[in-house]
Amino acid sequence: MSFSSRLIRLFVVPLLGIPLFANPAALAQGVTIYTPYTKVAVPPGETITYSIDINNHDSTRASVDVRVSAMPKGWTYDLKAGSWNIKQLSLLPGGKKTLSLKVNVPFKVKKGTYRFNVVAGNYVLPLYVTVSEQGTYKTEFTCKQPNMQGTSKSNFTFSTEIKNFTGEKQRYSLQASVQRGWIVNFKPNYKQATSVEVNPNQTVNMSVEVKPPPSVKAGSYKIPVRVVTNNTSAELDLEVVITGNFDMELSTPTGLLSTKITAGSEKKIELVVKNTGSAKLQNIKFRSTKPVDWEVTFDPKTIDKLDPGKTAEVYATIKAYKKAVAGDYVTKITAQTPEVSSTVSFRITVRTPMLMGWLGILIILIAIGSVWYLFRKFGRR
Repeated sequence: MSFSSRLIRLFVVPLLGIPLFANPAALAQGVTIYTPYTKVAVPPGETITYSIDINNHDSTRASVDVRVSAMPKGWTYDLKAGSWNIKQLSLLPGGKKTLSLKVNVPFKVKKGTYRFNVVAGNYVLPLYVTVSEQGTYKTEFTCKQPNMQGTSKSNFTFSTEIKNFTGEKQRYSLQASVQRGWIVNFKPNYKQATSVEVNPNQTVNMSVEVKPPPSVKAGSYKIPVRVVTNNTSAELDLEVVITGNFDMELSTPTGLLSTKITAGSEKKIELVVKNTGSAKLQNIKFRSTKPVDWEVTFDPKTIDKLDPGKTAEVYATIKAYKKAVAGDYVTKITAQTPEVSSTVSFRITVRTPMLMGWLGILIILIAIGSVWYLFRKFGRR
């Protein structure tokens, strides 16, 4: 160092109030940092990109450390020149370097103003970010039409959406809590699956198919479905209203659907009506399709109501036509309500009365006797 420089350091510098052993770069404040946007307002989950200029105003080359300090907890950043993460710069006299700073605001953040610093050497540039609303770290699981109605034979398809409001890709496990016999299938993007991946701040459409057991009773049923990860979860209550299906079965206690009858007589047949559906049957009436001149009556004529799974007895009295020829006849009996009906076919064998049989035998005997008498009387001549 020259004698004049030493003289300045000994006398001039103390007079100006400058520390005796200050860094020359700091003396001249040769390195400065500049960005045009020092305070911005963004919503939670936003990524802010800054263009940072580092300038060397000194007449000598400057090597400076570059860093970001006081970054709020949970926030992340990248400080790069091109594709390289930067820790230190070397600037020529009067030179400038431009860096890119990306700051990721988390979803789970409180509303307010936050400060962090960009530091190059001894120069500190404060930057401010105002979060415009309260942030969350959550998942939304929604359905525009969560309630459907149908019978136990219906398949219910719900259209749902999974929204990932976190800052990371999430793999959701798809779960349903239902009673035994119910079937729930998840179809994200129209493909059946047990899990689905959703990118940050993205939405996936998913259909949920619900099939009730055949024997389910009429009523309202909640179907809780969930999407779950280690970090977040969401639940949705779907509702299925079963109005009940109408079905019944008409038969006999033994299952036998044939009988015998004598022409002109009647036969009483016991029938059993069973409600095999899941809805109550009301006002069950009976009708018949019978041969001409036959008669069919029912006791009782009407069953007022029949609960699911229950049975009721009814008697059908069939009277054959008195001149019916011996043989097999078919009589159809139907039980019906406005919603459903059941029909059985009876094969009825008609026999002639015993009197007619004996009369036939008598006629045959008379005929034989007549022939024998004529043979005796005229045979000798």
